[in-house]
Amino acid sequence: MSPIDPVVDREVKRRRTFAIISHPDAGKTTLTEKLLLYGGMLEVAGAIRGRKSQRAVTSDWMELERQRGISVSSTVLTFDFDDCRVNLLDTPGHHDFSEDTYRTLVASDCAVMVIDLAKGVETQTEKLFRVCALRKIPVITFVNKVDRPGQQTLDVLNDVETKLGIEAVPQNWPLGIGGEFCGVVDFDTFTAHVFDDKQGERRVVARSMPLSEVNDERMRPEMLQQTRDEMELIHTAGTTFDEARFRRGEITPVFFGSALTNFGVEHFLRGFLKLCPTPSDRNSDVGPVQVNRSDFAGFVFKIQANLDPRHRDRVAFLRICAGKFEREMEVLHPRTGKRIKLKRAHKVFGQDRETMDEAFPGDIIGLVNPGEFHLGDTICIGEPVQFESLPQFSPEHFAVLRCRDTSRRKQFTRGLEQLIEEGAIQTFVDPHAMQRESILGAVGALQFDVVRFRLESEYNTPTDITSMPFSLARWIVQSTPEDLREARVPYGAKVVRDQLGCLAMLFASPWDANYFEREHPKIKLSSIRETVKLPGQEQLPVAGDD
Repeated sequence: MSPIDPVVDREVKRRRTFAIISHPDAGKTTLTEKLLLYGGMLEVAGAIRGRKSQRAVTSDWMELERQRGISVSSTVLTFDFDDCRVNLLDTPGHHDFSEDTYRTLVASDCAVMVIDLAKGVETQTEKLFRVCALRKIPVITFVNKVDRPGQQTLDVLNDVETKLGIEAVPQNWPLGIGGEFCGVVDFDTFTAHVFDDKQGERRVVARSMPLSEVNDERMRPEMLQQTRDEMELIHTAGTTFDEARFRRGEITPVFFGSALTNFGVEHFLRGFLKLCPTPSDRNSDVGPVQVNRSDFAGFVFKIQANLDPRHRDRVAFLRICAGKFEREMEVLHPRTGKRIKLKRAHKVFGQDRETMDEAFPGDIIGLVNPGEFHLGDTICIGEPVQFESLPQFSPEHFAVLRCRDTSRRKQFTRGLEQLIEEGAIQTFVDPHAMQRESILGAVGALQFDVVRFRLESEYNTPTDITSMPFSLARWIVQSTPEDLREARVPYGAKVVRDQLGCLAMLFASPWDANYFEREHPKIKLSSIRETVKLPGQEQLPVAGDD
């Protein structure tokens, strides 16, 4: 075991790195803005503090996001609050979210799950929660829009437990619902925090008092009594918070509030900082890597091309996992065996950036990337290590993209290669086809629009798209050449290689995939591709070859 570096150890204890996940329209982006507001990064929600130009929404910087009013790309936002360095990873919330979301969750130590009081746990929330469960990422729940008519609070807790299979442990309770919502009550102390103003664009201050002394004219007496009765019921019969169970993903702390009016947002932020785990040791091919050692190590979880369209640059987002980062340091790139000097490292806030001189585990830095780094790459000092790889999930939509203007073919190819490098899209090629045309695969159909928009806006290459009759991919993780040659491939299915050369099969329906597996038990398929398998990670198979 490496000796503990006291400076790194101190800074690790200050870090909180988390992602926000939700179904579309649950209020994730609004909550993100309000956390930045209370973190001091905004004077008014939606406007960056300082000399930078104002924005409608800080986290949605891509032009397509502003045109459609949705988030389609993950964004890193950093601020300090109560002596904590908070690294907030905002993820796409549209129902056609991309693998960008999956990769961002892998770079997080915790996830905040935003739920609409009226709608409860929705489909997208379930999908993202499963990714958290797969990676054993603790989840904290924020029930939003309590200022609007919705379900009863007890029903929302039951919905979380029923659909997600996790126990919900309230940390506060709303004073009223809908038009009667006027504050929140702490479960530990039964202290009520009552709000008088609804200045959603600015910070609001609450009046604190014992719950027994609350007598707000905005609440009917029976509603106030219902709040007291529900809290007594949960306090007596409910599950108590247990940190070990929380970290194992067995329980989720629940906060109530309204991101729109700011009611409960500051109390949620303070409560979250107490519960969110600090960065911890990460698994690698040589065992756990000690987070508070002196030797630096981190991995690339996101690559963004043209973050600054004026310079046509590519930025590799690196999650620091161990040791101290210093500008100009020389690191080892284990995949290539090269040593690289990190000359240009940035702290990224949305689309803006500033030079970063030092950083610690939990921090996210942007490395200007002329092509050395790929998604999932580890860089380190000392003995070479490889952190657990980024999972690639089965696409659900497939298409062929063609350049409309043949004179722009070179720009089209270069732009598509960069977008593939970012992980914005997956590609598959039939190795036996006469014309090796790439089949694009996406987790959500919106990703095709993103790729086409960026090719046209960033590379001036208009494209046409043709849908393909596939609905899922399965990677071949165990087989022999003989088994594959003799396999009876269902009509409409296709054996292909992905962009890394791994064998896969494209199927028209889940029924076809299940039928193939039943008929060919010696050929093992997986809906997830992992480039590296680590000890104790048997549920994530390595993609095989022929």
